[in-house]
Amino acid sequence: MVTGAAGFIGSALCRRLAHLGVEVHGISRTARPAEDHIARWWQCNLEDFEAVCGLVNEAKPDLIFHLASNSAGSRALELVVPMFHSNLQTTVNLLAAATEIGCNRILLAGSMEEPDTNQHWPIPSSPYAAAKFASGTYGRMFHALYNIPVVNLRVFMVYGPGQRETYKLIPYVTLSLLKGEVPELSSGERAVDWIYVDDVVDGFIAAAVARNIEGTTLDLGSGKQVIVHHVVEMLVDIINPAIQPAFGVVPERAMEQTRIAKVEDSHQRLGWRAQTSLREGLIRTTAWYRDHTPR
Repeated sequence: MVTGAAGFIGSALCRRLAHLGVEVHGISRTARPAEDHIARWWQCNLEDFEAVCGLVNEAKPDLIFHLASNSAGSRALELVVPMFHSNLQTTVNLLAAATEIGCNRILLAGSMEEPDTNQHWPIPSSPYAAAKFASGTYGRMFHALYNIPVVNLRVFMVYGPGQRETYKLIPYVTLSLLKGEVPELSSGERAVDWIYVDDVVDGFIAAAVARNIEGTTLDLGSGKQVIVHHVVEMLVDIINPAIQPAFGVVPERAMEQTRIAKVEDSHQRLGWRAQTSLREGLIRTTAWYRDHTPR
């Protein structure tokens, strides 16, 4: 069972699982048309505990991939309550419902935006980061108290074909360049660990079958940092070298995270490592947008 199955990572994961011969049940808030790689679509508001209990009890999934999420990184006050409902309440509902019926493993999608746990009192940098951090904490509690096989996978800055959140950096810059427009950006000095979507999918599948990882939090990233400015320059080189992006015209966001994935730990526990270079991933990504952008 895949929540957020119609989303960017969720849809890529569902296609890969179906290719592997898995019976995939997709969860969506809205009704979805039939798709070959989805055995059954379930329409469910995961914020409704009774609805989640009914869903899990009827579907009786062997594995749950919980990817449903509001991924907006804004620091705006008006996002606090929606983030709580979309990213934390849904997770707690799902964990509680799965505890009632049992499940082989629940994989939660965490985020690189979560605060550094090496700090004495970790402080999240956004409503999104707070909800993701709290979700992982609940996952570890459910494992420790109720022996539920939960694994939290902290996903770093994922990008790739099919990402339709056009406010994200790579889709925004790519679409601007394809339209011949100048992207307006911050300074571009933030260092980020970028990871291609297919590598993330491989990481989730590896975590679904790896032994003795319940209760752990593992990183899905490349283990390398590349500043935003350099990524934008690569996109310009690939798409339209004649355009000069406008750096420094957008204010910096407060408390940006600059962490790097602990790839050796993930490799040791999962036998997984990201395989796609940043340039190759950007070439594939820009080709997809070029094919799917109206001319």
